[in-house]
Amino acid sequence: MADSDCYPPLPSTPGVPRLSTVILPVRRWADGGRDTWRRAEELGFHTAYTYDHLSWRSFRDGPWFGALPTLTAAAAATERMRLGTLVTSPNFRHPVTLAKELITLDDVSGGRVTLGIGAGGSGFDATALGNDAWTPRERADRFAEFVPLLDRLLSEGGPTGVSYRGDFYSAHEVRNIPGCVQRPRLPFAVAAGGPRGMRLAARHGQAWVTIGSPADTPPGDPAAGEEQGWRDLARQVERLEAVCEEAGREPAALGRILLTGFTDHRPLGSLDAFVDFAGRAAELGFTELALHWPIPDSPFEADQKVFERIAAEGLAQLTP
Repeated sequence: MADSDCYPPLPSTPGVPRLSTVILPVRRWADGGRDTWRRAEELGFHTAYTYDHLSWRSFRDGPWFGALPTLTAAAAATERMRLGTLVTSPNFRHPVTLAKELITLDDVSGGRVTLGIGAGGSGFDATALGNDAWTPRERADRFAEFVPLLDRLLSEGGPTGVSYRGDFYSAHEVRNIPGCVQRPRLPFAVAAGGPRGMRLAARHGQAWVTIGSPADTPPGDPAAGEEQGWRDLARQVERLEAVCEEAGREPAALGRILLTGFTDHRPLGSLDAFVDFAGRAAELGFTELALHWPIPDSPFEADQKVFERIAAEGLAQLTP
């Protein structure tokens, strides 16, 4: 399903991307968790995402809550803001059970859910179920089967059900009634850095997600790292557009989400830094920027006041 009829329209102002945030599930709901999601809506973020991991990097030895229950609670605590994963992967998910949870979340939220989905990595999630970590090729093979089956389960799981038997996943007469609130199903934002994943984005996605590529530059030369980061992003965009054209998908009709925080760019350093960053991202055709909600003493540490000023004023300073 390559049509964008179920995805929120692309930004109405050309050259001005939407602004979203990523709230990691590290706080108890009654001890600041609920308040963070509500504050994100007050600040006007388009979407608030969370990671769908069992644990993640330096946060492994601290609190970390489940993504889908957190999003369900956030759906009840908010009214307008979209919600989503960034990203869900096959590392510990199965399309059949995931589809049932997603239609439930879409129902509870009143049709405000976007599924960010990717092939996964080799981190803690990869071995939590007792198996050896898959190779990049094995992850890609599973992802290529996972996404189309999940698409079918969410859009075709009516009275006749969905049956499928593949190399990695199977389904037998699976019914998902009444289906998603969003029709024909909730939107997919497919994370991909190479042509194979980009083909899945072109075929099944309503948006494409990238984190860019960490720049390989000498320490102490942040400007060079930033410029290399922009060149890497430009090359990814070129590959995406070529893949879309080969697949018969209009490149401009596919949303482009840049998940920040993994390159040498520092858009949260100041309001001016964000405006410059957002402007350059818009020039590459990005339609949405996702900023991590600040977490003290972590890779996503940032000044909360600067962050909130960016949310309130940043996009208004872009010249369309």
